[in-house]
Amino acid sequence: MRRVPVLIFFLVFLCRVLARPLPLTAKDVSLMLRSGCSSDVILQELASRHFSDVCDASVENQLLKAGASQALVDALRSGVYKSSEPETELAKQRLAAQEIARAKVLESNHGGDLQSVPATAASGPVPFQQSGGTIYDHLKGDLVYWHNGALVPFDDAELDKKKIYLLFFSAISSKEGRELTATLRNYYNRVAPKHPEFEVIFFSLDRSPFAMENYISQTEMPWPAVAYDKRSGKAGAFAQNVIHQIPHFILAEVSGRPLSDSGENPANLDKVLNDLDKILAAGN
Repeated sequence: MRRVPVLIFFLVFLCRVLARPLPLTAKDVSLMLRSGCSSDVILQELASRHFSDVCDASVENQLLKAGASQALVDALRSGVYKSSEPETELAKQRLAAQEIARAKVLESNHGGDLQSVPATAASGPVPFQQSGGTIYDHLKGDLVYWHNGALVPFDDAELDKKKIYLLFFSAISSKEGRELTATLRNYYNRVAPKHPEFEVIFFSLDRSPFAMENYISQTEMPWPAVAYDKRSGKAGAFAQNVIHQIPHFILAEVSGRPLSDSGENPANLDKVLNDLDKILAAGN
């Protein structure tokens, strides 16, 4: 029991580091362009977040191929949006915070004896767990869904009825994630209407809210998602810290107890869905 406050402390520490947006990289800008963001929108984002890379010839070519306007490329080349040393240091602190929090999670789960943790467990994701309350308690007020061309708040009253959750972690940059989103969507549209006790929750690991919105709209996700600005709070901070490979699927009951997990192999979605079918059938 004494280990729980230590875990919570480091999750709060992680949340504070994650709260401030990090500078954009050339990869981020390219992804935003390919996901449908206009050059003008990206310039607005750069005004607050800045740019951490050097816009050399190779970066310029990369961005032009992704659909960047010449004005955007010229602005990046001029250095007007170049991130400061403190901003670059913040990015390093975020990565360090993630490693510290992950180490504390492992320590908490294994009685403080990291030497007893198998190498495969130390290098891969640890099982999903939550500290206190139900999944509903952790997610209420934090969910949105796609409706009439925009992300709007999800009705918590609907969430309170759910007993089985499939937690889905992915990002628009993951080709396999986009492909498996279609598989999961087809399953959801077939099964969810018959089982109101079941829900999918999407945790975005996208690098910007624009990428997340484009991912949700382009793949026509019918399920709720954790709002982008709420990802570092409640269950979101812990989930993002322990998920190191996407796409990732975790099946859990309302208490948070894991029932099935795709692990490091996204292709195991079929296994997770088969497990879910058995659970839903048993419930009937």
